[in-house]
Amino acid sequence: MPIINRESSRVFFILYRLAEMGACNNTIKVSTASFAKEVGLSQQSASRLLIKLERMGLIHRTATNEGSFIRISKDGESLLRRVYLGLGAIFEGKAPSVVVEGRVFSGLGEGAYYISKEPYRRQFIEKLGFDPYPGTLNLKITREENARLRMELDAYSGIEIQGFKNKDRTYGPVKCFHAIINDDVKGAVVFALRSHYGKDVLEIIAPVYLRGHFGLKDGDKVKVEILL
Repeated sequence: MPIINRESSRVFFILYRLAEMGACNNTIKVSTASFAKEVGLSQQSASRLLIKLERMGLIHRTATNEGSFIRISKDGESLLRRVYLGLGAIFEGKAPSVVVEGRVFSGLGEGAYYISKEPYRRQFIEKLGFDPYPGTLNLKITREENARLRMELDAYSGIEIQGFKNKDRTYGPVKCFHAIINDDVKGAVVFALRSHYGKDVLEIIAPVYLRGHFGLKDGDKVKVEILL
């Protein structure tokens, strides 16, 4: 939701104020009259903006005679986190990133098959700046917080690797993010739009064989800094 006018700025401010009141982690009880005074709006305007936030899917709201019970939704939390990361990039002077930890597991062996396809490989070299080792390192994300961060990556455009067709089948597009693995190797996280894995899995490519480079085995923990 780009903040481009007075109305959308108000919407974001109301969402931010609800977060300050604890609505990210808990369901809070809000009196429209008292909330309106707190945010400096009329009761009618405050009520209208809360309804708009609900319709936009940014909050969950249950209205009762005693007031509204409100909790910020996953979409609302993702919006706040994107603004937080963007502000960090501005004030800290570096690209926004998220750090995720996961444990190595043996995948289905599809990584080598797809990465070795020449139309994909050419784009990896051109757009990511390296020729990937023919295979992926698969990580199962270890904590609920990390899984939530993984889901938020869907909101960022990333680097698109275009799909293609050959005489046998169609290969879909892939979204990538530059990444740094274990504070050492520069690679990328790849998200195929058609995948057998869930939101708790990361697939990583790099110019080196990561299992061999780090001496990894199934169950070992790996840290990935994903550049947004």
